[in-house]
Amino acid sequence: MLITLPSWPTRRRPNKTGSRTAPKPFLSDAQWLLIADLFPDLPVGPRGGRPSRSSRECLEGVLWVLITGARWKDLPERYPSPVTCWRRHRDWTRNGVFRAAWDRLLSKLLQRRGIDWEEAIGDGSFSRAKKGVTTWDVVIVATEPASSS
Repeated sequence: MLITLPSWPTRRRPNKTGSRTAPKPFLSDAQWLLIADLFPDLPVGPRGGRPSRSSRECLEGVLWVLITGARWKDLPERYPSPVTCWRRHRDWTRNGVFRAAWDRLLSKLLQRRGIDWEEAIGDGSFSRAKKGVTTWDVVIVATEPASSS
C-alpha cells in the first residue's frame, strides 16, 4: 500500500507552544530591553568577515555558566562557542558593562520593592571543611627571617 501526501491525515491542531524541551531564557524581553544599550552588537570589520554572534546570545551563555557553575567548555550547543562567551564576559567585566547591567536590573527590582533587605541567606555549600571539622582554628606560625651566616 502506497501512502501519498494528500491522503495523509492532517493534524487536529497546530503546535503553537513551541519546543517543550528548549529551556527558557534567563532574561525576559523586558529585562533585556532595560540593558540592551549596554551590550551593543559588534560591527563587522572593514575587511568583512563573519558577523559576530549577538550580545544577547552571548549574555545568555555567560549567565548559564554563572548560574550552573559549570566549566566554559561544557556550554551547551544552543549558545555561542565557549571561547566567544568567555571573551565577551572578560571584556564586559573589564569595561564595567556587566556591573552597570547588574545595577540597572537591581535598581528596577528595588523600585518594585522586590527585595527584602531584612532577610538574607548565606549558602555555604561550596565552603571547604577538612574531614568534618566544625571549628575554625587558625594556626599562625611565626617564622624567623633567614640568617645570612
